[in-house]
Amino acid sequence: MKKIFILTGEESGDKLASKVISNLKKINQNIEYLSVGGENLKSLGIKSIYDLKEITYLGFTNVILNIFKISKKIDETVKAVIDYNPDILFTVDSPDFTLRVAEKVKKLNSKIKTIHYVAPQVWIWREGRVKKIKKFIDHILLLFSFEKRYFEKENMSYDFVGHPLLQNRERSKIDINQVIGKNKALISVFAGSRKSEISVLMPILLNFIKLMNDKYTDMTYVFHSTKEYSELLQSYINKSSLSNCEIVSDDKIKNHILQKSIFAVAKSGTVSLEICSAKIPSIILYKMSFINFLIVKSLVKTKYANIVNFAADKEIIPELLQSDCNANNIFNTVSLFLEDPYKMSQQVKRVQEILDKLKINGNSSELASLSLNKFL
Repeated sequence: MKKIFILTGEESGDKLASKVISNLKKINQNIEYLSVGGENLKSLGIKSIYDLKEITYLGFTNVILNIFKISKKIDETVKAVIDYNPDILFTVDSPDFTLRVAEKVKKLNSKIKTIHYVAPQVWIWREGRVKKIKKFIDHILLLFSFEKRYFEKENMSYDFVGHPLLQNRERSKIDINQVIGKNKALISVFAGSRKSEISVLMPILLNFIKLMNDKYTDMTYVFHSTKEYSELLQSYINKSSLSNCEIVSDDKIKNHILQKSIFAVAKSGTVSLEICSAKIPSIILYKMSFINFLIVKSLVKTKYANIVNFAADKEIIPELLQSDCNANNIFNTVSLFLEDPYKMSQQVKRVQEILDKLKINGNSSELASLSLNKFL
């Protein structure tokens, strides 16, 4: 029986990995698995060697402060992979963690095939990483067609499989009246999937909602959360005394609520593609410590944080970053959209034009699973 070790570093990677493995299980039942994963891989019956949150760190300063813990966790993971001796080490996203593990594993056992899913964002910074990655990653699965040139330049083995969030999905029928009251306009809010992101953005977002409540009535703000952090979000809401905020953590309900939303306010990241695919107008936010910001600013070579804006080479979705990420700016920007339906429809239209260029024919997760299977 063949063996695959799946290595993720956060919830979004766990979700992406689970979609691929779910498809792989359909085409090849002769595989056993072990992982560093979360709830999504667990739902497929795949054991994780430890809790995913043990390695979910954010930002350069946090890495420095936790360098010994991270180093120890990397070594622990490498040992687990070597002991398991899989045919494939399947690393998914979170390059600062997963690729460090892959590099060490390859040095210890070159026979283990290393396949990475979700390329590091070399178009944003550190393009030279491709030369280094090529030394220990046997094959890479790319989400976007424009990534090809960076890996072709170094003659690196790859498959372009597309992004699963850009595929048309079946919509489940759910009565959200049991979650949200009737006749309420919904605004979806995404405060992040990491504790450090939530602690920065929640106070800002709740102050934004207070400003909105002074101007708009009959609106409900639905915070999309992971199960792990729903209680943390609730604690912030309880302290704010706001009565028109809800939290959802069930993926099916989250998807349905997003579809029913009139607008979305989201932390910059993968979730923005999900919002765009749902054809919901939005803005994106991001804020980090000043030291982290200075480091990132010195390294980043693109002026946009959002993949849609990057692909369009213009700001289609407003980006409120760093000092611009405050309650007043969010309120003013959202209000401009809500008071101008044409502005909202135009954003959706332009976003769809960009997404159409990024989409592939076929099922992304199926293509990724086929790519994995050919290395067994």
